[in-house]
Amino acid sequence: MRITVKHQVLLAPALVLLLLTMLLAFMQYTYWDLSVKRREAKALGTAFISLAEADLASRRMQRILLQISRRGIAEENEFESLASLSDLAASAVARIEPFGDLVRPEELKKLRGIAADLSPGKGADLEHMLTAVAQFRSMVTDLTNLTAVQRQKLRDLHTRDIDELVERTALVMILVVGVAILVGIVLSLYFGRRILSRIQALSLAASRIAEGDLEPPAAPERIDDELDTLSLSINRMARRLIQVVGTEKLFEGAEDERRRIAMDLHDQTLADLSSILREIQSFAAVPENPCRKQAQGLERSLSSAMSNLRDIMNNLHPQTLDILGLGAALEAHLEGQCDGPNLPQYHYYYDQRIADLGLSRLQQLSLYRIAIEAIRNVIQHADAGRFEVGLELRGSQLVLSVEDNGRGFNLPLVGNETGRGLNNLRARERSVGADVDCRSSRFSSGTRFELKLPVATLLVTQDDRKEG
Repeated sequence: MRITVKHQVLLAPALVLLLLTMLLAFMQYTYWDLSVKRREAKALGTAFISLAEADLASRRMQRILLQISRRGIAEENEFESLASLSDLAASAVARIEPFGDLVRPEELKKLRGIAADLSPGKGADLEHMLTAVAQFRSMVTDLTNLTAVQRQKLRDLHTRDIDELVERTALVMILVVGVAILVGIVLSLYFGRRILSRIQALSLAASRIAEGDLEPPAAPERIDDELDTLSLSINRMARRLIQVVGTEKLFEGAEDERRRIAMDLHDQTLADLSSILREIQSFAAVPENPCRKQAQGLERSLSSAMSNLRDIMNNLHPQTLDILGLGAALEAHLEGQCDGPNLPQYHYYYDQRIADLGLSRLQQLSLYRIAIEAIRNVIQHADAGRFEVGLELRGSQLVLSVEDNGRGFNLPLVGNETGRGLNNLRARERSVGADVDCRSSRFSSGTRFELKLPVATLLVTQDDRKEG
């Protein structure tokens, strides 16, 4: 299902809102139909009142006309009354509007025409006016009766419609709200359980990785949402962690092998050479020995070879690192390898707080090898007259820096270089989770090599290190 987690979360309330909107539209349509009937009822009421006024005016006109007919003479005020009443009847008829089949347009037109003929200004033909008034009253009476009947029917229908409307609206509202709630619950449970189960699976996989079980979770076949992206990221992280741990184990195995070789050289080869040296010294100590000079030469050569062998053993595995720690091992290396007439001057700074961090043996060895490689690069390639080595605790990071005033180098080109030294540095920095940066030195020229290792990486208990 190609729906993002955000849309899965919003789907249930969106459908509920859609159903409620449809309910509101239905109610609006229902009340619109009721409003049409209300307008029709209002038109009926207006027509009924207008017909009543027209009937009243026509009765008074008929009464006046009958009085004039009996006397044979009309008074001036009677003509004024007839004119006023005819205007009132015409005005009342004019307010009537056609509605339904009750008042057809042709009937309404005929009624308005008769109302216009009632005006005495159009002639004083008494018989004609009496006939017109009688015809007008007859039509008004018929329309009034029909209007009254229709009003009563409409009133009953209106009451019944309101009852039906309330009943239907309540039923539809209950149904729609019930369906909306049911749909919302079903969708929420479906997507909620689906999302929660996937999150729990990812959480369990992350917990297993944190506890040392580096089995990566299965990567999704396709990316449909954010959780698939997170699952793929955890899969890649686990695989990268496996590579890092593999590299760490490789270095740890290599260091163990170096240590074993150094111990074998010390316990066997160096012990054998020491025994041979003592015999040569005893042989060279005899005054009358004719081969005394040759024995003394062999003694010097063997002593030099033994010294070189001790250097090799120290390079394989520095005993100072195991006995005195990282700071003293680096200082011993600088004193033994960097003191000389043709070597650049150096300054070494060590932060004593680092001894309390509880560095593991592999971490100390990795930092020591990285520092040695960086110092060797300065001596062999930088053409520097001075360099500084620092090992300090800066905030939440352990910082190893080697800075010189040499000729420097092109950083982008070196970043693409594939030399063994740089590859070793990158591999070792990954094995301890450090970041390495090379930039211009604080001196007028030269390069600053800086390694930063988070302190949180170092504050690991001995049990955690054993489990790893």
